[in-house]
Amino acid sequence: MKTLTELQFDNRFARLGDVFSTEVTPQPLDNPRLVVASAAAMRLLDLDPTEAAEPLFTELFSGHKLWSTAEPRAMVYSGHQFGSYNPRLGDGRGLLLGEVRNDAGEHWDLHLKGAGLTPYSRMGDGRAVLRSSIREFLASEHLHALGIPSSRALCVTGSDTPVYRERQEQGAMLLRLARSHVRFGHFEFFYYTRQHDELRRLLDHVIACHFPDCLEHPEPYQAFFQQVLERTAALVARWQAYGFCHGVMNTDNMSILGITFDFGPYAFLDDFDARFICNHSDHAGRYSYENQVPIAHWNLAALAQALTPFIEVDQLRQTMDLFLPTYETAWLELMRKRLGLQTAEDDDKALVQRLLQLMQGSAIDYTRFFRELGDSPAEQSLFRLREDFIDIRAFDDWAAEYRARSAREDGDPEARRVRMHAVNPKYTLRNYLAQQAIEAAERGDYAPVRELHAVLSQPFEEQPGMERYAERPPEWGKHLEISCSS
Repeated sequence: MKTLTELQFDNRFARLGDVFSTEVTPQPLDNPRLVVASAAAMRLLDLDPTEAAEPLFTELFSGHKLWSTAEPRAMVYSGHQFGSYNPRLGDGRGLLLGEVRNDAGEHWDLHLKGAGLTPYSRMGDGRAVLRSSIREFLASEHLHALGIPSSRALCVTGSDTPVYRERQEQGAMLLRLARSHVRFGHFEFFYYTRQHDELRRLLDHVIACHFPDCLEHPEPYQAFFQQVLERTAALVARWQAYGFCHGVMNTDNMSILGITFDFGPYAFLDDFDARFICNHSDHAGRYSYENQVPIAHWNLAALAQALTPFIEVDQLRQTMDLFLPTYETAWLELMRKRLGLQTAEDDDKALVQRLLQLMQGSAIDYTRFFRELGDSPAEQSLFRLREDFIDIRAFDDWAAEYRARSAREDGDPEARRVRMHAVNPKYTLRNYLAQQAIEAAERGDYAPVRELHAVLSQPFEEQPGMERYAERPPEWGKHLEISCSS
């Protein structure tokens, strides 16, 4: 394991030059202190987790110090926001400090959010607040623990720096890790500004660094787009299967790597509701839970448009046709696993869809249902769960079909329980739990956010003494309004 001073930087994106990013120095926070750190994320850099206790750790991740080999850059990009094209966005409150190469040869971007003004801050102050930084930290690490591809979060640093949103809040910085911070919006920027030579350079860079197998394909750009589409479809399938709502699926928030990226007013479903809107600012419900699949398809079409100088339109259309079947295959496989099914049968999709229709309007806790379904043999679990449904007769009909379907699988009840508990979390990141941890942190008590992070890092495991984190949310906790403001 390494110390902070032993990290090796290899800043490949910075070497693309000033047309792709602008050199910016982080603006330090006042009286910084460590709020929470992820040992698992630190290990991605071969960084010894004990380094988090060193003063240098907080100094580096609050803008007070900088590695001599880091090259902080603010990236330029554009994107479609709520369906409308914004021609110039970019890192308005974040900086790509540089790329660290670990001992396995992997490159990891170190991206500092809340680092102050950049040329792309527009009317903003370039800062992030404590609440949004904590929310992104918790979500990044929890999604990873669930097996959902995501950017990672190394730490949150709090401060005495005042930041003004709807009220005065505490400024903070989040250190985010990802193999790349390139978004769909990067390609849109160079396409719509007609910088096609630069667009080709960006394509070549991303393929060489992150999709090298495409170089062996006779049409590497086409192969690249197909991989992006497949990764995005698989990602959204996991979101839907686990009830995760992103909330702001703008094209500038879509990672080229197919990972969950740029957390804002996200939420996990408490009661199942296909029409759930987690973003208080999304008045039309563009990014509702049920719309995440078609919006992912729409965003891929926007990326495809940006690639038309290098890929034939007919090829792009043919690739776009792969999205829905790719998504449905991945989603159905996940839902089979959540129901404890190991084999595929033709009627499985209808079985899952009927269950979700029964859940709709019955205030069924989405996370707890699947966990409790696996707690006991199917007959016992179904009898216990049936009272939660409004249409009990319809649920009984579904349960009879499910029992018959399950009977064609492995009949060992203990094997079924182990199998289902391995994919159905006991603990999930509920908005009210995050809010309680945030309110404590704003009072200077960081123990709750650290404990919540520890629990959510092992979401499938029974954790004695932590049962309160698996309880049904209180009614007030189901109706918290989360906006884009951060």
